[in-house]
Amino acid sequence: MKTVLPKFIEVPAAPRNASPVPELNSIHAARRRGPYGSPKYRGNCGGYLIRDLLCYYQPKRVLDPMTGSGTCRDVCRELSIPCVSMDIRFDQDAADPNLYGAVGPIDFAWMHPPYWRQIVYNDDPRCLSAAPTLEAFFARLRLVLRNCQGVLTRRGKIAILIGGYSERGVFQPLPHLTVAAAAKEGLRMAGTEIIRLQYGNTSSRRVYRSTFIPGLHDQCLVFERGSL
Repeated sequence: MKTVLPKFIEVPAAPRNASPVPELNSIHAARRRGPYGSPKYRGNCGGYLIRDLLCYYQPKRVLDPMTGSGTCRDVCRELSIPCVSMDIRFDQDAADPNLYGAVGPIDFAWMHPPYWRQIVYNDDPRCLSAAPTLEAFFARLRLVLRNCQGVLTRRGKIAILIGGYSERGVFQPLPHLTVAAAAKEGLRMAGTEIIRLQYGNTSSRRVYRSTFIPGLHDQCLVFERGSL
């Protein structure tokens, strides 16, 4: 029997509260990326989720240790929030603690790391996308988390956008593993995970011979210090 799916799925009503961004909930479904960053940068995300998070947490200074095409920086510029950006392309290794001495205190860190080697950006061994193993990937990601936490204000937040994918037929649950890695660095979830629906992925236009359950989202995880 063929299952007929509805063209539109009604999202559950969110409870009213005192949030400064009442439309921000556990499902983020912005169809367009907005005027932030470069759409030509492969794997880049749009800026609306970042904007909503910044409007919700209202930080005074932001850190983007993996700036990519500068999406977070562009959102911060629009909101008039100072943003410290760095990237391995400019020989700035986010896992190097010596790089953070000049950063100063920040209230919010935005991280959109590579999803391990789903997209390999370069052959620099310091790049997370070039990590030879999953264990090596998370070892370096923990260093980045540790460095960000070192400049985080007492009630600051660290947001990570990351998704799972299949590597040679084996599913890699990167969001779940990220939560475990953050816990080892003394960080805890500050709230519910945010499911970001992915629109316009190149994979959605392909036809595969194999059978699998397609992933249509990644997850935004917001962390805070374990003891405030």
